[in-house]
Amino acid sequence: MAGSRLQTQFATSGRGRRAISLWLLAPAFVFVGGLGGVLLARLDDAGLAAIIGRADTVGVVAQVPPDFGVCVGRVRVDCVVDGDTFWLGGTKIRIADIDTPEVGKPACAGEAALGRRATARLETLLKAGPFELHSVDRDEDVYGRKLRTVVRDGRSIGDTLVAEGLAHPWLGYQEDWC
Repeated sequence: MAGSRLQTQFATSGRGRRAISLWLLAPAFVFVGGLGGVLLARLDDAGLAAIIGRADTVGVVAQVPPDFGVCVGRVRVDCVVDGDTFWLGGTKIRIADIDTPEVGKPACAGEAALGRRATARLETLLKAGPFELHSVDRDEDVYGRKLRTVVRDGRSIGDTLVAEGLAHPWLGYQEDWC
């Protein structure tokens, strides 16, 4: 193989060797690379819900969209429900390591007020930048919510809410807030 042509040889069964120009393979490499780029872009934009749905998901990096806020109305795609539940990419996620006061049906006025504070604080924490979603021992709770811990910079966002008095560590049951 003399000259400036870039070539490689492939063995063929019983016919000797055949020279194939690597330049002929370049379009295939470009196509495969482009396809991979398109798939990764779709994964970032639309595939988060599919990723979150897998029970073996560990450390999926996520970020809320700019219009992320507290849920209003029936259509919920990207919003905070309360201090321990939010929607991301159309998937409802329950923060697995905490329990916060109820806002939907609070048992007392104190729980309602603390629940609103926990909801607002979770919104602020999630909007602060990228975070990771980590799987736990179960994929979903009895309400069909994906159970995940939410971690930023190695610390659970749930731990932050507990430290601020807006949540209790999850013990397997709801604690009294009144």
